[in-house]
Amino acid sequence: MARTFDDARRWARIGTELLVKTADLDDGGLNAPSALPGWSRKHLVAHVAANADALCNLVHWAATGEPTPMYASPEERLEGIEKGARLPAADLTGWLRRSAENLTAGMDALDDDQWLAKVVTAQGRTVPATELPWMRSREVCVHAIDLATGVTFADLPDDFLAALCDDVVAKRAKAPGPALNLRAPGVGWDLSGEGEPVELVADLPTLTAYLTGRADGPTTADATPAPTLGAWL
Repeated sequence: MARTFDDARRWARIGTELLVKTADLDDGGLNAPSALPGWSRKHLVAHVAANADALCNLVHWAATGEPTPMYASPEERLEGIEKGARLPAADLTGWLRRSAENLTAGMDALDDDQWLAKVVTAQGRTVPATELPWMRSREVCVHAIDLATGVTFADLPDDFLAALCDDVVAKRAKAPGPALNLRAPGVGWDLSGEGEPVELVADLPTLTAYLTGRADGPTTADATPAPTLGAWL
């Protein structure tokens, strides 16, 4: 589906509310493993909080024209996550809330011209500031699931899931992988790749979980397991 700027801002609000609520745990809960290998829930919460601060840098860039990178370096980024993971639960979740509020306030203050300003992401992509709400919505929505507290893709809006699948399929099309025909009620994607296309039919949350590497995926019509996918990001 063709996502809009207003869609992305709405999804960012929904995802932020869901993640903040999901992360409201004590030290015991946050020290438990997340769904991401090697990371506790504290690591994941610190990552999302740091992401909001980093996106605030890009909002500042768009507002002032002053180049302000998301992170000083990859090393600084990782050090910030490790430092955050050592914080007490109350301090860490406080950082998560404050950083999200600051990002929302910064984006709310941008005018039409500032939203069109070009900024550079941590991956080196030059994008208009209008891309920032989508970047944030993807971050908070997917990582709310990665906290592994019971939230699933079924808890997210269908239009977000369809837009996320569009995004993931476009990225996967540029890398080696299997050819897939993916079908959910009302939507579908054809992913070019190696070999004969494998058809997978499932509901939209199941396909989204598979495409983003959060689940093994549905079986084919003849009960063959879905092909294994490489990393998405």
